This record gives sequence, structure tokens and C-alpha cells, in this order.
Amino acid sequence: MRVLKPVFYSAIAVATLASCKTVSKIPVPAGSNTVVNIPAKKAELTDYEQENWQHLDLATDTIPGMSVNKAYEFLKGKKNIEVVVGVIDSGTDLKHEDLVDVAWVNSEEIPGDGIDNDKNGYVDDINGWNFLGDSYKEHLEYERILMKPEVADAETLAEVKAYQAEKIAEAKKTVTRYGGLKVMAEEADKAFAKYFGKSTYTKEEVEAINTNDSVLSQAKMFATRMFGYFDTLEEAKEYFEKGVKDAQKTINGDNLKIDYRTVVGDNAYNINDKPGYGNGNTGHSEKGELHGSHVSGVVGATRNNGKGMNGVADNVKIMAVRSVSEGDEYDKDVALGIRYAVDNGAKVINTSFGKGFSPNKEWVYEAIKYAASKDVLIVNAAGNDGKNIDVEKTFPNDAPNLVDEIADNVLTVGAMSAKYNEELPASFSNYGKKNVDVFAPGVQVYSTTPDNEYKKLDGTSFASPATAGVAALVRSYYPELTASQVKHILMNSGTKIDLEVNKPGTGARYGTAPVKVPFSELSVSGRVVNAYNAVRMADRMVNGRK
Repeated sequence: MRVLKPVFYSAIAVATLASCKTVSKIPVPAGSNTVVNIPAKKAELTDYEQENWQHLDLATDTIPGMSVNKAYEFLKGKKNIEVVVGVIDSGTDLKHEDLVDVAWVNSEEIPGDGIDNDKNGYVDDINGWNFLGDSYKEHLEYERILMKPEVADAETLAEVKAYQAEKIAEAKKTVTRYGGLKVMAEEADKAFAKYFGKSTYTKEEVEAINTNDSVLSQAKMFATRMFGYFDTLEEAKEYFEKGVKDAQKTINGDNLKIDYRTVVGDNAYNINDKPGYGNGNTGHSEKGELHGSHVSGVVGATRNNGKGMNGVADNVKIMAVRSVSEGDEYDKDVALGIRYAVDNGAKVINTSFGKGFSPNKEWVYEAIKYAASKDVLIVNAAGNDGKNIDVEKTFPNDAPNLVDEIADNVLTVGAMSAKYNEELPASFSNYGKKNVDVFAPGVQVYSTTPDNEYKKLDGTSFASPATAGVAALVRSYYPELTASQVKHILMNSGTKIDLEVNKPGTGARYGTAPVKVPFSELSVSGRVVNAYNAVRMADRMVNGRK
């Protein structure tokens, strides 16, 4: 979000104040405006670079990572403390080989005895809390409002109905488009089966076809296009068929006929209903529930253990707070999830989720302010709609009117790629000169997934935990600094980017020509998170050294 009344001191003034033990009152210095001028890396990334690019350094590795490895060189020999990071997300596999050693454990609770030993209101919360109980699938918020109009005010309800009309119009187009593509895939499949004399064939066999037959030529042209997205035409057919079915459900209103919340057993629109609802099972409910595990690995997967990957932070414990379903999260679960993490010792909270409507947003705003009162930093994903969130609302946020922050403890993060050129910002990332603070790696990020597996995923969901990891690193080595100071350190110390880039929300993905804008116009800071610069700035503030 926007920087609140910045005041900058020289290094000498910082040293003087630090010596007076008033570190928490020191304004964060302005960052360097030095720009790294190097050509974009043209060679393909090696396997190591692909799996670790977010940790690499622009100047030395020609990859615009966060200079994490370089930060650890600077921190060698320095003492640090353990920092708890609350990951408010889907279920998290804390038994994963790369997460088991960094799992937060509530030492005041006795596992499995059915008693709230520490009297925090949650029974057997060993690694965190699961506010979703046995549920996973869930509606989008606009669908829930359509099902229960009384939960929203008149203005929101009108917005939801207009949105529904748009979704139905889109769904009708999808039925026509995907239905046509499915038929084309089926016809191409028939043509190839006849040509090859067999029902199964490879992509290479199709690409090798040389024919003057117009039907076969068209089939080859279509299949070649599909092979850019699918391994086989059978996969393409299944994808288009599912798309048609899902669109038809939207048109028919089928999604509005099921209440997925019943299994949880509470009233999701009453924040005082059934305190301690849910259970202590914070893991994934099915293998496909991988988001929380991936986010957690980015933050703090065990470093240098010879397994999988390294997280950003080295002395961290991950507290799993399961509040995000396969659909839109409830405001109640988010608000209580934030409060749970704060009350149980988290100093950094990651919120990699978002939605377009929030009928009980005031609960979340109060939780954010509560976190601020307890000096807890919330690192928040900007969202993946390619939108300007200075204009279009996305929740959660920390500025109800999209201008004035309710507190200075929320850091909102956009996603960037490993390409130091016009493709630096992820085409899907939300952006905003007022409401996105900084950018961080969020394209093809390699991290942990359930059952000791690993995967590369895209999203501001992963730029946020990369940033949360750096925040935890700073809070671990420089615990004297406040949440607000750490927020502005990450903003001001980031790598300054002086490039004309493709504006997110434009380009081939959106069926338009890319629009060029200065990278500096996409966020408050115009910077990319840099761990090395962050710990150096923190060290200067605390110890008065350059």
C-alpha cells in the first residue's frame, strides 16, 4: 500500500538513534536508486536455476531473484531467533520431508487427549487449527450471496447480481466455444485413427504427417495447436467436455443448490457462533489440496538438508491455519485465522488468497488492526486477475476506500517472472500504484506439495510467501524492528527496476496487444524484493553500520 508519511534519516542519524536504543522509532531509510543494467538472459535456465531462481541475484546470476543466497553470506556468524510464520491457507502437509522439521508445535497442548490444555479455545491444536473441519469444496462468495441475499447489503447484492449476469453470458459463450473445440478434437482424432490405422498415436507422429488431403491437413493444424496445451487430443476432449459441463452448471444455477458449509456445523455469517469450531487436523484433505503446502515450502522449507528445495527463512516455524477451501474463503474463517495466528505467537502471517466480494469485511479489518496492535506483519498476495486494484476491489485488503490504510502492517505483493525484460511482471498479476507495495518471484516457483512431492506453480500466491520468508528472515536476525519497519524495509530496499514492461492484463493471454508501461507504475515502490538489501538495511538501522 502507499507509504505513510515517510521521513528519512542519514546513516549518521540512524547510528545515533540506534545507540540510544530507540530502534523501534527509527524511520526506514530511503532505498538506493541504483539500477542494474544488464541484458536479459537469453539462455534457457538450467534445472538448478529453474528450481532456485527466486533465491538468485540479478547482478551475479543475471536472474532477477531476491538475492537470498547473497543475504546468507552477509548474515554468516550473526545470531538470530526463531520466528513463527502463520500460513493461513488450505491444508498443509507438515509431515512432508522438507516441512516436518519446521512445523510449529504447540508445546502446551497434549496431542489427542481431547482437552484444551492451554485453554486457548482450541482443542488439540498441535500444529495450528483447521477452521474448515471436514469440508474442502466451497462456493465462490458471489454464489453464497445469491444463496443467502440477506448476508449482504443492498449495494453489494446489486453488484453480485450484475456479476452473475456477466458470468452467465460468459458461460453461454464457453458452451458454444468449448463445444465446437470438442467436436473438432473428436473429428481430428477420427481422421488420425483412420490415417494411422490405430486409435493411439504420438504427437511426433502427427507432426510428421505430410499430406495433400484437406481434411487431414486441417486435423494436423488443429492438433498441433492443441499440443501446445495438452499432451494428447484425448486430454483436450476431456478438458473441453468438463468446461462445457461446468459452464452449463453456471447457466442452470446448479452450484446454488448445495450448502457445503453444513459439515462444519457453524453459522459462517455469525462470528460469535460456536467458538472453537473446526478441528486440529491442519493437513491436506486430498492430494490435490496442495496450495498450503506449496506456500509453506516457499517460506521456510528446511534449508540445506539435501532434500527437494530451500525455503527463504532459516530459523522459522510454520503454523498451519486451514481457512481456505476450494472456492472462496469465508470472512469469518479469515478473521479468526488471523487472530489465532497472532494469539499463538506468529510474528509474520501469509495470506495467499483473495476474492471479489466480502460481505463481512469489517471482521477482517478488525483482525488486521488486532494484528497491528500485537506487532504482527501480514504479507498478502495481490491477486491473479491482471487488474488494477487501485480501481477494482479485491479482498482482503487494508484500505476500505482503496486509499487510506487502516493500519501499517499489511504488505501486498505482485508477481514477477525470471525474465529481466518486458515480461518481468507476470501477465496475470494484479497491480496498483497505491495498493500493491512491491513485486516478488511468482512464476514457475518450485516448492513442496503433499506426500513428499514438489511442483512448479504460478501465482501471486507464491510471490507473497517468498516475501513473507524475507520478512521472517529480517525479524529473526533483527527482532528489535517492528512490523511496520519491516514492511517498509522490504519496500525501500528492493531492487529498483527501470524497465518498460508489458502491463499485466494485456497481451496474448488476454487476447490483446501488450501495453507498455514503466515497471515503476505497477506498485508503490516500483521495486522487487531483495533479501540481501533488506538485511543490510536492517543491520544499518539496528547496529548503525553501513
